Amino acid sequence: QVQLVESGGGLVQAGGSLRLSCAASGRTFSSYNMGWFRQAPGKEREFVAAISWSGGNTYYADSVKGRFTSSRDNGKNTVYLQMNSLKPEDTAVYYCAAYRTVVAGTPIPAYWGQGTRVTVSS
Repeated sequence: QVQLVESGGGLVQAGGSLRLSCAASGRTFSSYNMGWFRQAPGKEREFVAAISWSGGNTYYADSVKGRFTSSRDNGKNTVYLQMNSLKPEDTAVYYCAAYRTVVAGTPIPAYWGQGTRVTVSS
């Protein structure tokens, strides 16, 4: 069992930065790949970024590539999402998720956090 708690969301102006954190409980955290997803109002949840269990590989949606960076500290059971050059279209609730399974290139989360809201004003 892995429990995930996100933090770091808030209100920021366009062009600004935020760093989201996702703290995990459970001794198996380091064996999971971790993903970030987001859901904007009226839209479906979408993949944003992922990082492998070792931190050696990262993956990003085209919409955030070059602006967002995912990292993890297995010693602290925490994964991060550094978000730079934020745009109003990045406004959403951001969720972290733990996964081992990938189907057709899409992570299939086994555990989800409760989400943290990010609002980017123009």
